[in-house]
Amino acid sequence: MTTDPLEFYTQNKTKLETELNTLKKTIYVTSGLRLLVFFASIFGIYYFLGNGISIVVVAVIGVSMFALLLLKSAKLQTQKALLTAKIEINTTEIAVLKGVYRNLKPGDEFVDSQHFYSNDIDLFGSGSFFQYSNRTVTQEGAEAYAKRLTENNIDQIEDRQEAIQELAAKVTWRQHFSAIATLVNVQFSSATIVEYIKSYEVTLPEFLDGFTKVFSFISLALIGLVIFDIVSFSLFIPWFSLGIVITFTLLKTTNAIYTSSSKAKETFQQHYTLLEAIEKQEFATGFLLRKQQEIQTETEKASLVFRKFSKILDAFDQRNNILIAILGNALFLWDIQNAVKVEKWIKRYGHTVEKWFEVIAFFDAQNTLANFQYNHPTFVMPEIGSTSTIIDAQELAHPLLQANKRIANDFLIDSEHFFIITGANMAGKSTFLRTISLTIVMANMGLPVCAKKMRYKPIKLITSMRTSDSLKDDESYFYAELKRLKFIVNAIESQKYFIILDEILKGTNSKDKATGSKNFVEKLIISNSTGIIATHDVSLCDLEDEYIGIENYFFDAQIHKDELSFDYTLRKGICKNMNASFLLRKMKII
Repeated sequence: MTTDPLEFYTQNKTKLETELNTLKKTIYVTSGLRLLVFFASIFGIYYFLGNGISIVVVAVIGVSMFALLLLKSAKLQTQKALLTAKIEINTTEIAVLKGVYRNLKPGDEFVDSQHFYSNDIDLFGSGSFFQYSNRTVTQEGAEAYAKRLTENNIDQIEDRQEAIQELAAKVTWRQHFSAIATLVNVQFSSATIVEYIKSYEVTLPEFLDGFTKVFSFISLALIGLVIFDIVSFSLFIPWFSLGIVITFTLLKTTNAIYTSSSKAKETFQQHYTLLEAIEKQEFATGFLLRKQQEIQTETEKASLVFRKFSKILDAFDQRNNILIAILGNALFLWDIQNAVKVEKWIKRYGHTVEKWFEVIAFFDAQNTLANFQYNHPTFVMPEIGSTSTIIDAQELAHPLLQANKRIANDFLIDSEHFFIITGANMAGKSTFLRTISLTIVMANMGLPVCAKKMRYKPIKLITSMRTSDSLKDDESYFYAELKRLKFIVNAIESQKYFIILDEILKGTNSKDKATGSKNFVEKLIISNSTGIIATHDVSLCDLEDEYIGIENYFFDAQIHKDELSFDYTLRKGICKNMNASFLLRKMKII
């Protein structure tokens, strides 16, 4: 297998398109054979008119062949749908690797302005990391991935790295899983079904399970006795009527069970194939094995349990057939029998259904993480350490910038150190802050980062970079910013965070801002925090002379022959070149 993702996706897409064209020809031939069998059966029955045995033989053979071809056709259509989905998957990957991803789901529903960092670093929304990286197919998978992005979890990072690396290599399996998931089209979400099952209360008495079986056995026995003329057909009528009466007596209850359970039919019917795919795949890393084992704890495989319930619901659905409604209920108590099976299944497996759906969502989200790893072979897995150094990165850059446009920087910061970064407008301060922020988030998730090399001591992230006022809450910009800073102060009282701030106290006058900013940064230093603050206020840089843990860095701008240029390179020291006045003149604003 090629190690170049773009080459792999291109070759795989071509191969799948060839398979699809061959399959379409097979489908065409199968459809023709089905039509031929139909007309041949009609002709055979017409030809043997008057010969009862021959007609029966022709009819049986014709119907059997037609049914087999129907089953074959259904399987071929499923294969076609899977191949089409896989082609679309590879088409998407090719487009994203070429920088085209704005048509993918942006994850707007996960935007949270109150979160520790997500709103500040564009995790969700148009052009976000979620839109770029997300490949989940199910809504539950998308939610699981969004949770991974925002949970700020620094535990088991090396286990996460191993799991992502293992799954990244299983490209064919990942694409097959995602293709199966694309075929899932249900009216009710798994969350709705789980809630229904968890809150369900059994209504039918237990004895009905054995009673329906005994009743069915007696019915079969009576049918046999009547056929062989051992007993009179007249004895059969009261038994038939008894079945109708018993069914009618419990009709209200069985109707209620049918109505509530029928909404789960499609969900179980379509999800068991996803569980089956997880069960059949071999995993080596503990992180994946533990999740796989969660669907193998029962005496039966989870996929078989799901499939069994799907078949129960299928059988229950046959009550809408007039013959089943009359004969099935009269002779076999069909409605009661299936209602009992539904309740019996819920009672036995209801406690674990939620966990099984969570496993599906887990692998859907995990596939996204593995896909990111596979698509970025030049990114590196951070080396997890426990030294005083938080981040020691070589050639670190923002992962969403195209490789030919990235400007990478080396970056090293120790625990309980604070960097003050100054710089001209558009020189790269905000992009750098988002690079560091996203790098921490990715590292904590077990993802590779956009760097040549990186050592990392896990730490949680908290930011204040994008504050807005709120007309709805009658809240000024300045007050909203104060609330955010208070949120940060409260958070660092109980845990260590990497703090990233961008131009704090923007909502007040310059003198007040300088004093307030200095006091706030001093408070962070005293609390032994670690982080970065970007500012245009160079007076904050004086703190480097007062505190050992403070260092000044800057991004510069050059003005040459009335033209402005940037190199986006992080340097030690304080920025001397500001460009606001130049830009105002350049754009003829002043």
